[in-house]
Amino acid sequence: MIEELLPASVVTVEAYGDEEPVNTVLYPEEEAVVARAVGKRRREFAVVRSCARRAMDKLGVPAQPILPGERGAPVWPAGLVGSMTHCDGYCAAALVRAADLASLGVDAEPHQTLPEGVLPAVALPAEEERLRRLAGDHPGVHWDRLLFSAKESVYKAWFPLTGKWLDFTEADIDVFTDPGDRRSGGFRARLLVPGPWVGDRQLDGFEGRWTVQRGLVATAVSVPHT
Repeated sequence: MIEELLPASVVTVEAYGDEEPVNTVLYPEEEAVVARAVGKRRREFAVVRSCARRAMDKLGVPAQPILPGERGAPVWPAGLVGSMTHCDGYCAAALVRAADLASLGVDAEPHQTLPEGVLPAVALPAEEERLRRLAGDHPGVHWDRLLFSAKESVYKAWFPLTGKWLDFTEADIDVFTDPGDRRSGGFRARLLVPGPWVGDRQLDGFEGRWTVQRGLVATAVSVPHT
């Protein structure tokens, strides 16, 4: 699911809730991070790292611990860029060589309406208006959840480039569908704060893709080098 949203250079590994995860044994350093966590948190932590290590293997990188760094962002081995996501019944990791992409971000969410009160906290008025139009044209998609996921992917792509927090209201996201397909499409995120520098260019936004499949909505952002 995530794979189709990203360039061919990106390696993705997914695990669904009905699949038996492969090698979810944690390193001691990782065990220490979730030593007091509840069972669900421990399982997701382990499964998503299993996905990431399988992706490392596909890139020829030896398996190693993946520890959370600043603001919880995963710390990847030198020379790699990556992103992970997990929600009920789904975990995924996406990795690419740093020479091929400057950054990337992926997110998956249950394809359900956001809890009451969440959308006004994460969406700009212009975004809410666009969502209302999309819902009228394509009522089969939970556009509020899709917007939330897109903002998560934008943040995950932003943070490795800046090391700074990006608030939900500091990116204005315009979502669109693919021609003839109401279950996939793209989005453009316009940054409302100064963007990161990639090479000799300062970014003013990000481009992303989305899909709705198997009861999930997934989004991804890839940031090319200039």
